[in-house]
Amino acid sequence: MPEHIFRQFDAELESVRSRVLQMGGLVEQQIMRAMEALNSGDMELMDRVIADDHRVNALEVDLDESCSQVIARRQPAAGDLRLLITVIKTITDLERIGDEAEKIARMAKLIHGADRLNMPRIDLSHVADHALAMLRQALDSFARLDVSEAMRVVKQDQTVDDEFRGIMRQLITFMMEDPRTISRSLEILFIAKAVERIGDHAKNMAEYVIYMAKGRDVRHVSLEQMEKELLE
Repeated sequence: MPEHIFRQFDAELESVRSRVLQMGGLVEQQIMRAMEALNSGDMELMDRVIADDHRVNALEVDLDESCSQVIARRQPAAGDLRLLITVIKTITDLERIGDEAEKIARMAKLIHGADRLNMPRIDLSHVADHALAMLRQALDSFARLDVSEAMRVVKQDQTVDDEFRGIMRQLITFMMEDPRTISRSLEILFIAKAVERIGDHAKNMAEYVIYMAKGRDVRHVSLEQMEKELLE
């Protein structure tokens, strides 16, 4: 292809990459605001998180369309095609993370609308911080095509899963000891599950980065096998 066509193609790919990071930044903000609203009881902030979910959805649709157009016009191969496939998969996970942030905000409205009556003492900030860190690292590994960073994200998912199970056990204990806490405990459990799912989606994104960089699909592969394959 003529040089100016190569330059246009590179510009299109760079535009797609930068918009993925823009979408990731918006999703990060949604999670932080949802957790802040949960902790503070700021109803206005909860409503803002819920209302802003359409922005995340719109970015997914726009990026999906852009990728489809680039594939149709340029017929990319090898690394360029893997980049576009990675973007399509990544924005799906980002949109779902945005849905989880909205879910947290909706549960926060229920909790604070009931004046936090019969509220079990459970701190979700630690597991939320961990899941948010995974998301940031996954986005960073995508931006820098850093396989080592992506592997660290994959490994951290187990920690978030363990924390979720610990929270679930605590909530079951509260509900057994005092049935009046059941409603609030279930709402907190939904929030904890949303946070755990954020970690799952961040792990997915990290696995896509490994595919983009190495051309290997490492989904549904054990950590040991994944590390072995990447060292070959």
